[in-house]
Amino acid sequence: MASALDALVAACGRALLLAALLSQLDPCSGNSELSTAVNITWSSINFKTILQWQPVPTNYVYTVKISGINSNWEKVCVHTKETECDVTDKLEKVKDTYTAHIVSEMLSGTEKFEEPPYAISPKFTPYNQTKIGTPGIQTYELTDSKLKVLVEDPLTPYRFPNKSFKSIREIFKNDLEYTLYYWKDQSTGKKEATTKSNQFEISIDKGENYCFFVQATILSRRENRKSQESKVKCTSDQINGVAAYGTEVIIIIAAVAIVILIAIIGLSVTLYKCKKTRAAKEKETMPLTDV
Repeated sequence: MASALDALVAACGRALLLAALLSQLDPCSGNSELSTAVNITWSSINFKTILQWQPVPTNYVYTVKISGINSNWEKVCVHTKETECDVTDKLEKVKDTYTAHIVSEMLSGTEKFEEPPYAISPKFTPYNQTKIGTPGIQTYELTDSKLKVLVEDPLTPYRFPNKSFKSIREIFKNDLEYTLYYWKDQSTGKKEATTKSNQFEISIDKGENYCFFVQATILSRRENRKSQESKVKCTSDQINGVAAYGTEVIIIIAAVAIVILIAIIGLSVTLYKCKKTRAAKEKETMPLTDV
């Protein structure tokens, strides 16, 4: 009788242990099929920002939720099977620091009351972390002993009320500086000049050709301070371009002059022939005079 009672107690203990283990399991078996995002990264150039992650979903989808320290949570890229999301429009307060939750969700009609699993992104501050793209050289001019260079500010995806795009200058203001690196053509020794505007005017050796490129710097940053370098330009290209253009103009002017000269000669010959023919006809119709 005692052994039977011991066996019953042991059986009850095992049942309680099994119940405790089962209580620790997710009551929704569907969630066991969900994977949370990994390798979450922010990719941003000139404030155009893409959030990327892995893996590619199979039988589930992702929804991205994003919030700044000073803003509320917003959903973007809802129920997507992609592994990237353009979040640019949600980051217009560029000095705010943002966090994204990448939520894994089943697409089913069954209502679930528990919160779906999600992964948390690294923090991202656009003002400090977006990369600065390649600045352009809008115009350049070599006159006597001066080299003038006008830099074209890279544009951002953000707009003014009139719908025109803001440049990085409108966002960084005095925190933006350009450096011009220049050297004599066929030489290796570089010099540099800086400006907080987008115009350079530097003194150079008269009669020499120069090559140069520009690069932007964000002064307040400790990392990602410098932009990509612009393309190298040389004043010899400008001179050659002007010379080529001048040659074409000379050829065109010469051709037009020849055409005009031929037209004048042709018209003169025609007028002479007409005059000669008219004189001959008048002579034929002239009456004979009496002797």
